Amino acid sequence: MVTSAHEGLHRIFQERPEILTPVFEVLGIALPEKATLDAITPDVTENKPLERRIDTLLRVGPSDGQDFLLAIEAQRARDERKEASWAYYVAYLQSKYGLPLLLLVVCEDAATAKWASGPFACGARGWTAQRTYPLAVGPDNLPVITDRRTVERKPALAALAALAHARSTHIDAILEALGDALPQMPKETADYVYEFLEVNLGNTPAGDKWRDIVSFVSYFPGRGTVRETAYLEGVAKGEAQGESRGEARGEARGEAKGVLRVLEVRGIPVSDVARERITGCTDLDRLGDWLERAGTVARAEELFEESEPPS
Repeated sequence: MVTSAHEGLHRIFQERPEILTPVFEVLGIALPEKATLDAITPDVTENKPLERRIDTLLRVGPSDGQDFLLAIEAQRARDERKEASWAYYVAYLQSKYGLPLLLLVVCEDAATAKWASGPFACGARGWTAQRTYPLAVGPDNLPVITDRRTVERKPALAALAALAHARSTHIDAILEALGDALPQMPKETADYVYEFLEVNLGNTPAGDKWRDIVSFVSYFPGRGTVRETAYLEGVAKGEAQGESRGEARGEARGEAKGVLRVLEVRGIPVSDVARERITGCTDLDRLGDWLERAGTVARAEELFEESEPPS
């Protein structure tokens, strides 16, 4: 089963491809700064009885050479079954797409990374038919980044490195550098890294430290990315506008902005009457109820149904 943390680990490659160049530098492989990246279906199933799926598959078009495939696997612990699976992925994908392929395995601890680097041989009676050499990254070859300026230049690499070093003695300094740098970055980048680390660090000491640093309450915990981001945008706008009018009023404005932003992201039209009712409300409990409903209603007017106390 693919967990949200597992998904978050490889999603960063799809949504933040700039991480590839510094990661390849760590591995001693040249990849130019300018390259095209196209996501390819990760399904490598041949026949129905057996389903195989790679975490992430990218087609990389470097500016200085031939296109190649990059298959990315997230590995949290040693799993002997992967030795055969990875060999299958390499052979199948090269045959299917007619392109050379590299397999990158991202690990959260040094022992798993050491095992994942292989090589893994397939053969019989003293003869090797195939040998697989994955590229493995983990705490031993991803840098410890505690400098704010480095985080600002390479936010995705910094986030991935933080995950790799989550169990090390450096983790507090790493997370503090991320916390100092991210508010200065474009909001889209900052929001992504905030959520990436919250999801992947989970309920660990490092996760608790990260939540202390970012100091915000998630009304949509887990994988509600669009709604959570929309809520935070609304709160930020509302608190900025309401700062001079008192904390309570600013909080109500933030909740109202969050409700409207969620509806906007979902493409739900909001009439002038409904908008006025939402922005004019100062009852935080009622606004909280509307905020939860905003993620599921089909019409803005449904927010108000059954939320009023019976007369």
